[in-house]
Amino acid sequence: MADGETLTRAAVPAPSGAPEGRARVMRQFELVERVKSYDPHANEDALNRAYVFAMKAHGSQLRASGDPYFSHPVEVAGILSGMKLDGASIITGLLHDTVEDTLATLEEIEKVFGAEIARLVDGVTKLSRLELQSDQTKQAENFRKLVLAMSEDIRVLLVKLSDRLHNMRTLRFIKDPDKRRRIARETMEIYAPLAERIGMHEIKDELEDLSFGELYPEAREGIKTRLAFLKDKGGDIVARIIGELGRKLKEGGVTAELSGREKSPYSIWRKMQRKNVGFEQLSDIMAFRVVVEDIGACYHALGVVHSNYPVVPGRFKDYISTPKANNYRSLHTGVIGPERQRIEIQIRTGDMHEVAELGVAAHWVYKQSGQPGTEGRQYRWLRELLDILEHASDPQEFLEHTKLEMFQDQVFCFSPKGDLIELPRGSTPVDFAYAVHSEIGDTCVGAKVNGKLVPLRTALVNGDQVEIVTSKAQTPSPTWERFVVSGKARARIRRFVRTQQRQQYLDLGKAILQKAFRQEGHDLVEKALGEILSSFNSQTNDDLYVAVGEGIYTGREVVHALHPPKSEAANKVIPLAPARGKRTENAVPIRGLIPGMAVHYAGCCHPLPGDRIVGIVMTGKGVTIHTIDCDTLASFAETPERWLDVSWDDDTSTAAHVGRLNVTVGNEPGSLGSLTTVIGKSGGNITNLKITNRTVDFFEILVDIEVQSLRHLTNVIAALRATPVINSVERARG
Repeated sequence: MADGETLTRAAVPAPSGAPEGRARVMRQFELVERVKSYDPHANEDALNRAYVFAMKAHGSQLRASGDPYFSHPVEVAGILSGMKLDGASIITGLLHDTVEDTLATLEEIEKVFGAEIARLVDGVTKLSRLELQSDQTKQAENFRKLVLAMSEDIRVLLVKLSDRLHNMRTLRFIKDPDKRRRIARETMEIYAPLAERIGMHEIKDELEDLSFGELYPEAREGIKTRLAFLKDKGGDIVARIIGELGRKLKEGGVTAELSGREKSPYSIWRKMQRKNVGFEQLSDIMAFRVVVEDIGACYHALGVVHSNYPVVPGRFKDYISTPKANNYRSLHTGVIGPERQRIEIQIRTGDMHEVAELGVAAHWVYKQSGQPGTEGRQYRWLRELLDILEHASDPQEFLEHTKLEMFQDQVFCFSPKGDLIELPRGSTPVDFAYAVHSEIGDTCVGAKVNGKLVPLRTALVNGDQVEIVTSKAQTPSPTWERFVVSGKARARIRRFVRTQQRQQYLDLGKAILQKAFRQEGHDLVEKALGEILSSFNSQTNDDLYVAVGEGIYTGREVVHALHPPKSEAANKVIPLAPARGKRTENAVPIRGLIPGMAVHYAGCCHPLPGDRIVGIVMTGKGVTIHTIDCDTLASFAETPERWLDVSWDDDTSTAAHVGRLNVTVGNEPGSLGSLTTVIGKSGGNITNLKITNRTVDFFEILVDIEVQSLRHLTNVIAALRATPVINSVERARG
């Protein structure tokens, strides 16, 4: 059963007596007719048997909403039929919870429906079992298994997405708010990006909007209120714009179908975050779609639009000549359109529109053998995930790197031979080198972009031609991890650094132990260490040396485990092993830190995990951490010897750090309450608040907020900007 929903046993009420709000279950003949409407050759008998099998298996089980549990698999099958998927997928949707939640077995399903259906149901069942664990490590392991399963058959992911979509539609019925937020966050971070990667844009939009409503309800309602106000103020402006666009295209000789809509609250919120602007500064909140006959007509329509309306600079994108990784193709342009409205227009053919709406389902053709056949280009990202899986040290690292891969927009660059390489936006020549081949990345020493030698940290832009210079003597530099963007590059660099660090820790740990044994009057006998390895969670002597080198254990603890002090010999006590990987106060720093020196965070710039930082050695005070763009650093320009190259450690993001904001709020009742409520609901903690200026209409307030990271502060800022009483929010400097 998906998402760990608790079942209760009760009699299923008759449809006529169902309480108001209960879901109407799609009838058996309705589902079969829907599938037969787009696939006349579908196995009607198998569909009927699957419907009856699932209904009998789930029996009187109820969902949290009070609906018969059987309504869930039928809704999932309905969502899959809306994608026009094959019969095997529809049957899997009907049966996907039977093995997990009923007395039905996989062997029984294979006997009744065949090996293909059993394999698909087994794949979805394994994922559902893993989802019952809310622990982050289990979530990471879940995602790793999902990648492996969908690499074998993408239909596992399609059924899983449909299952998640229906569970999100009914999420409000789960009483535990923490559980609702966990499911919503997992949906936002994993399933929505996966839906986008396989081109399922409608499912992606709905998953994001439902998750957004659960995670940031005030922000969503604030944006919806503003959209409703604009709609009331402008009347039916979408219809008027469509009418004028249609007339202009017809006059230009273009036959097209037009549609328009307001962008979703979540897409508006995300743009506010990305562009660092408030709602009022967003003018292109409406998108219009022009569907024409062929590719030539796409460019003809684009010419008509551009000749009639001023173009917004930097908003034109040609995804027809360079499709996205999920095979999305369309022309995008931004113009000052009818009624002086700034709008986005998407121009595409009917076939492109089908792929844009249905993604992988629009062209995923199954042969009689059950093996999928489709274009391989758009699934390069899946092969990249499998490559990351091979090099990541644990499931959580894999989840981190793949989130990097999925969340970022694409930039398209070319090799000297003209091969197109797709990368996440913000990628560097090092990311490009690893995308071409892992060995090229490992041996990269320089890069030429458009024939000009550039630093390796240079951000690439669309259309760049990149040539990588390599050397057999080169190895990956640990500093590369600070600026690479792609998950594959980061995974390879971390693996190399991990191997290199282990050797450093091993040598250091061995030296520490030799010194500790000498100080206690004993010789270090490696064979004797084998007797105490299990007490220190180590498999080999080398593992123990590494643990001592990292500072997980001290040399004295190891010596006393083998040679207890005389006063304690009667009751020998071996120290309990601390959690593996957690550093003690005696941990030996590797780079960027000075042992024994105090660390302070500058009050002028309030650095947060996620900011690029630099350390300044202050006499008598230790090291003060500043953001790399802090104005105060200019005063240390003449003393470069005081500068330290430092970066955030992975485990610092759980600690509280202070971020400072300049906020302008309207001078009206409840405005200060709205400010503090939004910050609190976003997980921030106000530590200081000062009104710096006041007028008849506005208050300017300086707010110090405890947050975990730069990303956390960005979420707080976005939530504040979506609040109607707040006029502006900026991060304070100085």
